[in-house]
Amino acid sequence: MSFTQTNPERRLRRMKLAALVLLGIMVGVFLLSHAMMRQGAAAPLAGLWPWLRAFSEAATVGALADWFAVVALFRRPLGLPLPHTAIIPNKKNSLGDSLAVFVRDHFLDSATILDKLKALNPAARLGQWLSGPEQSRVVAGYVQTALREALRLLDEDSVKRALTDGVRAYLSRINLAGSASEVLGLLTRNGRHQLLLDEMLQQLGGYLADETVKQRVAAVLRRYAEREWPSLLKVVGVVVSVDELSDKLADKLARALVDEVHGILSQPDHELRRDYEQWVQAYIQRLGHDPALMAQVESIKQRLLRHQEVGAYIDGLWNDVMRALRVDLDKKDSAVAAHVQQVALDLGRRLEQDEQLRITLNEHILAAAAGLAEHVREGAKEHISRTVRNWDDKDLVRELELTVGTDLQYIRFNGTLVGGLVGVALHGLLLLGAV
Repeated sequence: MSFTQTNPERRLRRMKLAALVLLGIMVGVFLLSHAMMRQGAAAPLAGLWPWLRAFSEAATVGALADWFAVVALFRRPLGLPLPHTAIIPNKKNSLGDSLAVFVRDHFLDSATILDKLKALNPAARLGQWLSGPEQSRVVAGYVQTALREALRLLDEDSVKRALTDGVRAYLSRINLAGSASEVLGLLTRNGRHQLLLDEMLQQLGGYLADETVKQRVAAVLRRYAEREWPSLLKVVGVVVSVDELSDKLADKLARALVDEVHGILSQPDHELRRDYEQWVQAYIQRLGHDPALMAQVESIKQRLLRHQEVGAYIDGLWNDVMRALRVDLDKKDSAVAAHVQQVALDLGRRLEQDEQLRITLNEHILAAAAGLAEHVREGAKEHISRTVRNWDDKDLVRELELTVGTDLQYIRFNGTLVGGLVGVALHGLLLLGAV
């Protein structure tokens, strides 16, 4: 810790000197009154000196007691190893622990934080803020700057090598076949792959019904027949033209295939669906349990990882993408920043209009905050406690004395005055008792 507060130091020094001078005055008055009282009735103002002696004697005791009490807070009075002195340095660790617990329990209470966060309605405030063009532009600017710096970091050769080596090592370790089996198992759950088959068959049916496709099929049939059966075509050509025959065959073939496709789509237990189901499930099982297939997949993976051309292609693709992003992000009218700004605007407007979205987002924010609050509370407690423990004792004492030491000197003044008044009161009571 660094302390350069010269003005408080001067003020504290003046107050200490004033308290010491007051103590000296009381000692002087006590000695003077004691000397005067020895002269008896011959002394000037003989009746006043006993009162002054009582006042100064008690004031001196009070001043010394309060001086001891004030000094004992920060250090050992006169350097003497008396018990229960230098309280702050000796109790620094326990004070830090108590302060940490106090802050945790009274300033970072989870229920209080969550109540305030709930009353804040963060989703609505976020929507209001993002829906302004200026705010969304600010968000886009921050994202643009962050991405630009991230790209510069990724351009560093050491970072690039570390990422490449890390990705290669990870890919070398993972069981690609087993992972593919698990992913395909998730993708085919609840018959999702049958929906994919339906979509493919619908696309195929539409493709086959197209006249252009039929003409292409007819041309293929004609070329094949001319190449394989030229003699037969000469005989058939007497009855019907080859073009007409190929067109009819193509049309019939397309109709037959379209009818078959419609049949598959309309029959959930169609034979082709059953075959497809069995093949998919069997292949998924093989990926996860067939050693030969797993070894084959692993071999393909390792060859790809070691293949120089594949590595060069990936590096080139990476460099092209990074270059394009850098060029865009360096522009004032960056397309990426424009997209981010539009996304922020759209999100803000959606949050303003969609109450259910606000409710859902608030629920997730509160759930995340609830989990984070406990970690923050304990983390703050540990941080405060550790910070106080690491403070230097002398610096801590100096800082606290500069902060409250001036006020503590008034305790010495008050002790001197109160002690003197008590001394006068006791002297008066003794006189009354003597009377």
